[in-house]
Amino acid sequence: MKIRAIEANVSVASHHSCLLGESPVWNTALSQIIWVDIVKGEIHELSVKTGSMKTIPVNQMIGSLAICRNGNYIAALKKGLAFVDRANGEVKMIEDTLNLEEEIRFNDGKCDPAGRFWAGTMSMTDTKEIGEVYMVDKELYPKLKISKTTISNGMAWSREKDRFYFIDTPTMTVTAYDYNNSNGDISNPKIVIMVPKEDGSPDGMTIDNEGMLWIAHWDGWQVTRWNPFTGEKLLQIPMPVARPTCCTFGGDDLTDLYISSSKEGLSDNELIQQPHAGKLFVVRNCGYTGIPTVEFVQ
Repeated sequence: MKIRAIEANVSVASHHSCLLGESPVWNTALSQIIWVDIVKGEIHELSVKTGSMKTIPVNQMIGSLAICRNGNYIAALKKGLAFVDRANGEVKMIEDTLNLEEEIRFNDGKCDPAGRFWAGTMSMTDTKEIGEVYMVDKELYPKLKISKTTISNGMAWSREKDRFYFIDTPTMTVTAYDYNNSNGDISNPKIVIMVPKEDGSPDGMTIDNEGMLWIAHWDGWQVTRWNPFTGEKLLQIPMPVARPTCCTFGGDDLTDLYISSSKEGLSDNELIQQPHAGKLFVVRNCGYTGIPTVEFVQ
């Protein structure tokens, strides 16, 4: 099968340059795209109507976040899970029952179709298989869902609410689980996509309304679209930066594809060659439609 390459109009959505941009989330109510800078510990909110941007510092690493029903955020921080107040930036830690080791930090995360927040951890010292994935519901007690990961990354759920997709980056694969939406149980893991080394490492992920997966490739200069039922790569979008990190659909009709990126670890010469590294990008009217953002249950 011939892979289609979109000569897409990839434009800069925000000229703010993150060290490690991640976790883009579309806020439907406010027409905002939200993303984080993991290393700097910042939440960024960009109004697509006005172009205005607000930064909320959380004063520790932040791996990912989700929007709560009250408009604030639940976030996966270095020290654990927390609520972040949009208005004043107050960080309220959820009672720490995880006791994460010092070398561990949270990474990617998002809400499942029922509004439970899932977030994965990883080592900051390249130790293998000490990461985990947790799920937290309105009771605010984290439940272990997956263990022995190395770099917990992309997550997505099928529109039918019966499949959960997960990326542990060094495995170069996407794993599908049977998913029970009533209680969040997952079972029967199966590798459904094998990413070639030359494509770059699979990082963040989202899903469109046709059930196809979109993956950002760290050191791969691209975002790709895959069929998780056949394992075929369907499409690729060349990027002007080596390290796209995650993607999500946004805009009034969910046809704009937002892509975060990183400049962490790039040499001075690479930064000269990639002047937009670390910025947020958008492909407007990309030809595909996403699934609406799910808010956290509380």
